[in-house]
Amino acid sequence: MAADGEAPHPTFEGYAAEAVPGAAVGAPGKDGVLELTFASAAGGTRLVHDYATVPFHVSGTLGHDPHPDAETVFVQSPTGGVAQGDRRDVTVDLKEGAVAHVSTQSSTKVQRMEHNYASADVRLSVGPDAHLDYVPEPTILHADARYAQSLTVDLKPGASAVVADVVVPGRLARGERFDFERYLARTRGKGPEGLLFEDATVLAPGESDPRTPGVLGEHAVYGTAFVIAPAADAAELSDALHEAVVEAGGDAGSDDAVRAGATALPNGAGVAVRALGDRAESVTAALHAAWDRARRRLVDAPAPAGRKY
Repeated sequence: MAADGEAPHPTFEGYAAEAVPGAAVGAPGKDGVLELTFASAAGGTRLVHDYATVPFHVSGTLGHDPHPDAETVFVQSPTGGVAQGDRRDVTVDLKEGAVAHVSTQSSTKVQRMEHNYASADVRLSVGPDAHLDYVPEPTILHADARYAQSLTVDLKPGASAVVADVVVPGRLARGERFDFERYLARTRGKGPEGLLFEDATVLAPGESDPRTPGVLGEHAVYGTAFVIAPAADAAELSDALHEAVVEAGGDAGSDDAVRAGATALPNGAGVAVRALGDRAESVTAALHAAWDRARRRLVDAPAPAGRKY
């Protein structure tokens, strides 16, 4: 299912009718649920509710965020990756004034599929004057993967959020590139007055080669970050983030080079940052530079360090 209980995206309807051998859709371990609620309290933000079923696991919080009032959760997974028929349902709720950072401990590996497809439905609610950073590690699409992700951010007055995603089209070190079957990422931003923006990326290498001008070109890795901050000056923020990603892009022609830019979102919602490169680490670093610049402006604190160990 997609956000708000919608039917699968039209390009995935044919897959949805395919039965999954073994454990069916909806069986234990196939439908994962994650719920996180953060609230502002004396001494800073606290995780006041968490609920996780396989393939999610939460082992507590980390207090290493540069922001003095922020709380951090790294979501873990005891499984080998996302399998056919998996459905993931994620809800993150920040109460008024809370500051939180939610990420994953490692990359999300979407495995080979012969039947049905896998999906993730992510709903983020950010209360008045609260700030959320939802920045998971990259998504790696193995050969024949079919994966649909829907992410909705609902902001109350004075709230802000940074959501990011890096997509790697295969196990690049093994020479696996664009051998997945279909990928969809749909992001919506909502405010008190309703929908602010909607963005969708659909990649189906078997039908249309993404490595064409105007799509990914000669690059392999694609990254996107949305800085959703209706109360900020979108034009000024866009200029600042564009400068940050260009500076982080490296020298043209090198293996680490990244082509990146930023543009204001409609309805004064904030800024979209997009980056293309040949290495996940380089694209992630470029988005981190934009995240860091945005966070300093929005909550007066740098972004957390990118390495997790």
